[in-house]
Amino acid sequence: MSATAKKTAPLPDDILAMKGQTPIVSLTAYTTPMARLMDEACDFVLVGDSVGMVLHGLNSTLGVTMEMMVMHGQAVARGLTSAMLVMDMPFGSYEESPEQAFRNAATLMRETGAAAVKLEGGTHMADTIAFLVARGIPVMAHIGLTPQSINTLGGYKVQGRDEAGAALLADAHAVADAGAFSVVLEKVPANLADKITSEIAIPTIGIGAGAGCDGQILVVDDMLGLFAEFKPKFVKRFATLGDGAKAAINDYAAEVRARSFPAAEHTFADKAPSK
Repeated sequence: MSATAKKTAPLPDDILAMKGQTPIVSLTAYTTPMARLMDEACDFVLVGDSVGMVLHGLNSTLGVTMEMMVMHGQAVARGLTSAMLVMDMPFGSYEESPEQAFRNAATLMRETGAAAVKLEGGTHMADTIAFLVARGIPVMAHIGLTPQSINTLGGYKVQGRDEAGAALLADAHAVADAGAFSVVLEKVPANLADKITSEIAIPTIGIGAGAGCDGQILVVDDMLGLFAEFKPKFVKRFATLGDGAKAAINDYAAEVRARSFPAAEHTFADKAPSK
């Protein structure tokens, strides 16, 4: 794409049509500046409930609220013109009933301008997905490791190994049949992800699910190396910005303490310079 060319933001049907075509590119974003950086490169940008851990220092995603999602969704929306915006539905905002899910999904879309929502769960969430889709809410599903269920999954473990693979395959078919336009596969063995990708008619978006998925997503702070102490196996560090930022902060602190910053070029004179 040329430096001057601008793509039109896709809609859920456009993402669906990418099944088996050019791999779908996605990242998470939580702020306007980061959204602007990834806008041209990504097909869709997800405001993930991972914001609770990445920006708010929470131990899991369970403490993320609708208010937090709306705030960060509005910020990301201000930075996007070319990528589609998808909003995560936070824990407790959709599980109670399809009606509850509709109210909260409608709020997220109305308040942020998002084109779709994402919710976690397979077979047991199929009725809710169908309810939303029938009422004009495009849904991206999320199966495999579902972080909102870590207390029942026993932690952040690989999902779908051995006999559990059949249940995960059933989940994939259930969300596709319910009308989801795509599905995130998180921390799933690559051979199972390949099988799911070949059997369902909607795109699979992998995160720790191998290269055979129809697309990929990562938490942007992970792939940029902003967290030196946290690196899941499935994350490739495309930069080490955390190390650079720490070094820059240390240099700044040293110069302030040495009174070498601010220097003359950073200081205003009491009179305007003569011409």
